[in-house]
Amino acid sequence: MIPMILKGLIIGVIVSAPVGPIGILCIQRTLNGGRGHGISTALGATASDLLYAVVAAFSMSMVVDFIDSHRFILQVAGTIIIFFFGLYTYATNPVSKLKKMRGGNQNYLQDFISSFLLTVTNPLVVFLFIALFAKYSYITDETTFGDSIMGIVCIMLGACFWWTLLVGIVNYFRDRFNMRGLYVINKGTGFLLMLIAVFSLVYFFLS
Repeated sequence: MIPMILKGLIIGVIVSAPVGPIGILCIQRTLNGGRGHGISTALGATASDLLYAVVAAFSMSMVVDFIDSHRFILQVAGTIIIFFFGLYTYATNPVSKLKKMRGGNQNYLQDFISSFLLTVTNPLVVFLFIALFAKYSYITDETTFGDSIMGIVCIMLGACFWWTLLVGIVNYFRDRFNMRGLYVINKGTGFLLMLIAVFSLVYFFLS
């Protein structure tokens, strides 16, 4: 159970960490309206990710035999996907996107709903989940229904941890946060994802 819990937390962080459009929106609402608006926006994104995690887990349960038979290829492919996901994040300039967004005067519920709808319109996230599930051997023949539920909950907790950390940092430096800080966060996140992928691939071939 403990390995699955840790893997779930890691997957939740990896999926949420890149500072994409929703991350930019979350940061902007925190800067404009404070911690509450940032958290409500983050929760909307987390709810969408949770939905796709459930879809991915259900899909994995149907193809578990295929995964066991092709685990080597899938783990390598999952690592490559993570690497290019990190490369894309590293190469993306979030500062240009920030100027196009407007925080508005929405309440917390509106923040949540708008964030959820924006995130759920990207169904490709389910393939990222599947790649991560395969890479970390998240679903096997021995995985019980209870373990799967616990794993999905841990993914949500991992995502919540990242969003809470991001909002907390932005809110703490709210009066001093600038475009350069956002640029550094995006570069650092992308580099970290690529580094994780490289080390994982090396470890996989050496183990």
